[in-house]
Amino acid sequence: MATTETTAGTPRRGGRGARERILRAAVELFARDGIHVTGIAKLTDTAQVSTRTFYQHFPSKEALVSAYLQRVESDPEGPVHGESVLERSDLGARERLLALFADSAPTQVVRGCPLHNAAVEAAGTMPEATALVERHKKEFTERLITTAAEAGAREPETLGRRLAVLFEGANALSTSLNSALPYQDARGLAAMLIDQATGAS
Repeated sequence: MATTETTAGTPRRGGRGARERILRAAVELFARDGIHVTGIAKLTDTAQVSTRTFYQHFPSKEALVSAYLQRVESDPEGPVHGESVLERSDLGARERLLALFADSAPTQVVRGCPLHNAAVEAAGTMPEATALVERHKKEFTERLITTAAEAGAREPETLGRRLAVLFEGANALSTSLNSALPYQDARGLAAMLIDQATGAS
């Protein structure tokens, strides 16, 4: 395999697969350490590429952040994959809404929603990343509203927006506490909201 410049005598790999290695490094490091804390040097070291190779694939760190968010958003096994429960055909609308609020014990440190975390870090500094997160959150809320209508809510927009707030709050608090308990509480509150909105006893 071709190599590029070296650091401390260690060859850095470039060429084929470099972009993918950089993205994988971003997924690992941004989620664990945060976007601002993770510098280019750490990314290139983890991805085993030179700085030159990095900038050949990503002209700026913001470009990498945007690509990272797109990767996280589309990853079928990623941290936002749980939202896809709204598309399941084997569950009724009410069950799909409640399934968002998983209440199993965490197996590792709870990191929350990577899109939300990125929006907090990117606020005012990375407009492309901010716009991507805003678009995703709006689409997610629209999916909640559509599912609320399927569940028979009298005011599906109100229910969908309230469930979005509840879901985002559970994500944030679970991160602060490193606990799944907020999801359990949110699930109970979601059931109450759904029953009130649909007139269920």
